[in-house]
Amino acid sequence: MLKKLPLHLIAALATLLMALPAQARTLEKVAKGQPLPADRFVELAKLVNPAVVNISTTSMPKRQNPRRRHQDPFFDLFEQFANPYYGRPQRPAQSLGTGFIIKSSGLIITNNHVVEKADVIKVQLDENSKESYEAEVIGRDPKTDIALIKIDAKKKLPVIEFGSSQDLEVGEWVAAFGNPYGHGHTMTKGIISAIGREIDELNLFPFLQTDASINPGNSGGPLVNLQGQVIGVNTAIDARAQGIGFAIPIDNVKSILKELESKGKVERGYIGIYMTDIDERAAKELDLKSSDGALVAQVMADSPAEKAGLQPYDLIYEVAGKKVENTRDLSTAVAATPVGKKVKVKVFREGKKKTLNVKVGKHPESQSVATRGNKTYSGQKAPFELGFRIEDWSSQLQSEFELPPLKSKHPIVTDVMRGSTAARSGLAPGDVVLDVNRKKVKSAKDLIRRLKKGNNVIRVLKQDRVAILYLQSEE
Repeated sequence: MLKKLPLHLIAALATLLMALPAQARTLEKVAKGQPLPADRFVELAKLVNPAVVNISTTSMPKRQNPRRRHQDPFFDLFEQFANPYYGRPQRPAQSLGTGFIIKSSGLIITNNHVVEKADVIKVQLDENSKESYEAEVIGRDPKTDIALIKIDAKKKLPVIEFGSSQDLEVGEWVAAFGNPYGHGHTMTKGIISAIGREIDELNLFPFLQTDASINPGNSGGPLVNLQGQVIGVNTAIDARAQGIGFAIPIDNVKSILKELESKGKVERGYIGIYMTDIDERAAKELDLKSSDGALVAQVMADSPAEKAGLQPYDLIYEVAGKKVENTRDLSTAVAATPVGKKVKVKVFREGKKKTLNVKVGKHPESQSVATRGNKTYSGQKAPFELGFRIEDWSSQLQSEFELPPLKSKHPIVTDVMRGSTAARSGLAPGDVVLDVNRKKVKSAKDLIRRLKKGNNVIRVLKQDRVAILYLQSEE
């Protein structure tokens, strides 16, 4: 009958069939306490591998900025002797990763870090196949390290079914699939080692930890349960150890997929503050009853926080009815709030509780921060052996340290002695000192006058963020 249809109708029908979701097959669930079928992992490999893809990326070398920081011809001469590759064309950088197909039309999940710097993305469906497909990026989300890419294979592709990470328990069997070191369609098995693992602000959501072997090249591959359902996306390893790998919980991934596919990015809530965690000693210095919460270090101009009345040194302990114990709690709560929604933010301010209504805004695009070359600066020496030098604000220093323009001028840290109290606290050259012991400073003289023996609280601007530092002077 199809032979009698016009060619354009046959083509339209084929396109429609490809757009339909494939019926992902899963294995029978094994009840708790029941023995595991001897061939379960064999069947898992047969089920999952067809939907796993190998990803190779190429990043073309970027042209050097002609306005280079070093203009000294003697420096160029030194570079030619010290660097054998000086002046030679750079080769394209190549890397490997993994992905898995979630729609038969060719939509693939992988890690953002696999594709974010790539100029060319190639996808191989079968490691024994010489055919590869060029992929386009549909959407990326650096916060969760998730990306969507798409290929046109001109055929219906096998897909993998989503499971749930909500009810996972430590000790459950899992299997990881990927392309480690170029060894395509590799499967490893292990267990869920831990749940809710937070790794130094590496990810917006806490990770699943597993001892299923994960190596470079596995990034973006699926972590599956015994039914062959994806319960996580492999993303990182602990390079110091063996058998410690991390995956992004699939429930968190599912929550952003629709927006990522339709808009190419995820719009998150934003209130416009810099914040920091504090310990018991810092809480005591700031006359706070508890160290639980997120301390406001700075409020951005014309931000939702400023409009709502938030101030530096406010300790946020609750947002939208949810307790805030640290900065991560606050970031997660705000990011999960729809743009435009008003939320109640509860703070401690000068020993009193205060409730503010903040209308959550759209997060602006982040800006890159440049670094400066080596240069020696003078300046007034801070008292009490704190170990740093300070100078008044000047347009020259602003240019040298590549500082943003400020409404009011503040002194700039020009030198920090290695191993000093200032260095241990996190103070660095180029930091702009906003206040000392909660008193604003506009000059180096102001700063030196505000410092005292014992403990000092210093609020500084570090290029694109504000931090609160604690310096204890030598008695």
